[in-house]
Amino acid sequence: MTRRHSSPRPPLTALVTGATSGMGLEYCRQLAAMGHNIVMVSNQEHLIQSLPPQLTRQYSVQVHAFCIDLTLPDAATRLLAWCHDRQLQIDILINNAGMFFFHELTPDYFHRAESTLALHALTPTRLCFLFGQEMKQRRNGYIINVSSLAAKLPTPGITMYAATKAYLKSFSKSLYFEMRPYGVGVTTVLPGAIATPLYNLKPSLMRLATRVGLIKSPQWLVHKALRGAFRHRHYVKPGAMNYYLPVLIHLLPNRLETAIWNKLRQPQSPQSPQQ
Repeated sequence: MTRRHSSPRPPLTALVTGATSGMGLEYCRQLAAMGHNIVMVSNQEHLIQSLPPQLTRQYSVQVHAFCIDLTLPDAATRLLAWCHDRQLQIDILINNAGMFFFHELTPDYFHRAESTLALHALTPTRLCFLFGQEMKQRRNGYIINVSSLAAKLPTPGITMYAATKAYLKSFSKSLYFEMRPYGVGVTTVLPGAIATPLYNLKPSLMRLATRVGLIKSPQWLVHKALRGAFRHRHYVKPGAMNYYLPVLIHLLPNRLETAIWNKLRQPQSPQSPQQ
């Protein structure tokens, strides 16, 4: 049975960052299935060229694509100008692009830490300002900012990831109230572990974790996120982990958390940004 979202009508145009894999691609698929046009944004050039024609054939919607590194300081303004040049009105903005690495902060990882800050905080903030201003003038629009359960769980090894996701959660909460009088919805999504390439898990481990319920599917998460956004929900916090895991982590004694970190801390090579 096909699940239906309570979606806005007529067809809108959605801009999705990190659109070529994981949750980003699933946002594109589900929105296209609802009849909405898509602007796919990613730094994965080979996928940004091949995926739009596939979505157009499958869903009979317009799919545009822009390849850009969203960690660049001028990425948001370039994206806005690109949309203006093509006369694209963005009705739904989904800040989904993300990157992840598990490692203590060292000088060798400083560049990766800066990239995480730009991708999770600076560029999404600028995109909310730029596209949000146009939504305010039209008095209509939807913004989805994908934070993380990690925003509630500052943890060694994912220092930058947790901190930047916490910023996005806080920023989005305030923005929700600022945009509400203008008819613009701002929804913060706080997923737990989702079966995407972000974590670079072995396929066998991914399947096992999904089977036992520790990791959820992108389809499940995106369905709940879109339903919440179109109902102008403040937060979407799907899954029991959002409620019991933060409590359990906060109950850990500092000595035990230190012991766990000392066991886990191993030199690792950084993972590439997943956009």
